[in-house]
Amino acid sequence: MSRATRFFLVCLAISFWWLLPFKQHHLAQTAADGSLHLDGYRVQPLQDFQIDALVLSREDYRLGCEAQISPTDLALGWGPLGDAAIAAKIHFSQGGRWYHWQAEQPPLPPREIETHSANMHMIPASDTVAHSLAAVSAGEHIHLSGKLVQVSAADGWRWTSSLSREDTGAGACELVWVERLDIDSQ
Repeated sequence: MSRATRFFLVCLAISFWWLLPFKQHHLAQTAADGSLHLDGYRVQPLQDFQIDALVLSREDYRLGCEAQISPTDLALGWGPLGDAAIAAKIHFSQGGRWYHWQAEQPPLPPREIETHSANMHMIPASDTVAHSLAAVSAGEHIHLSGKLVQVSAADGWRWTSSLSREDTGAGACELVWVERLDIDSQ
């Protein structure tokens, strides 16, 4: 087999792997303490959550324990950053479960950008929500509701949502158990 053929086959295999649909979610089992058990993880609700927001960016993940439970992050903007014309003046990017923004001439003070946008880790509560989440694109307005949660595994691994929209940096992301997701059809 030639080197070019091997290269083509490897590229083809990687392409098929990335095109595979996200795993199907099983129904969560509710424990007596109110926690949910899903695919070997304990999902503990911390508080109810809902938001109307503009999707600034999205990033899908397939590797790591975080990706097993939360395959998609959405960078969301609300308030002044819910306005697509304002958000368009800022470049948003995501990677490694973080989001970043930059602008030559920020249309808002930096602190206002930081407190009106966030990277949110989405945990679909059902296959219906997973399908809706897969259809979300940057630039769309969405409404989602569910719960901010803490996820843990038997080996001691833990991932906890921020409970504030005022924080920034490590630990400031929301970890959202998404029970409903609607895409506005404007």
